[in-house]
Amino acid sequence: MGLEKDLERLITVTIKDHYFRFQTSEGIFSKGHLDTGTRLLAENMTLPEAGCVLDLGCGYGPLGIIAAKLKPKLDVVLTDNDSNALRLATLNGTLNHVENVEFRLGSIYGPVNSMKFNLIISNPPLSAGFSIVSEIIKQSPLHLNSAGALEVVVRKGFNMYSREFESAFGFVEVLARGSGYRVFHGGLTKT
Repeated sequence: MGLEKDLERLITVTIKDHYFRFQTSEGIFSKGHLDTGTRLLAENMTLPEAGCVLDLGCGYGPLGIIAAKLKPKLDVVLTDNDSNALRLATLNGTLNHVENVEFRLGSIYGPVNSMKFNLIISNPPLSAGFSIVSEIIKQSPLHLNSAGALEVVVRKGFNMYSREFESAFGFVEVLARGSGYRVFHGGLTKT
């Protein structure tokens, strides 16, 4: 029990005047703190009032849980291919008293293959390489409703990601930048 306690940490953050608690763990991205890129996206994502949002590669769930808490009329689906990350995301949904969330295990769009979303958000696994992030961007239009959008935070390779967004959507918008990160936005209609 003591070892397990050492491996897991509870962090607290405030986003848009809302207080959140997240359980993190060894082996999960950004253990022990909310990373700068995730915070930048969380503070700048363009959430619809209602509809369906996908947090792709959710990790321990901060983006999807923040979206669900900020906009309680949304249905938020959180996916990850790591069962431990999804276990933590599920726990964090309970810790933050959000009920408008669903958790699915699987890679990229596999767990939501037939679904359409108003918004897809992601702090993609850049350590997995450009090809994975490229697939997330390229396949996103197939999973967006007619006015849907994709918002992704990246730290390096801005020109490569910008080209992928332009190829998928015909344009790219930078919603925010800070501390070496950028939040890219692309959609089926321009904002």
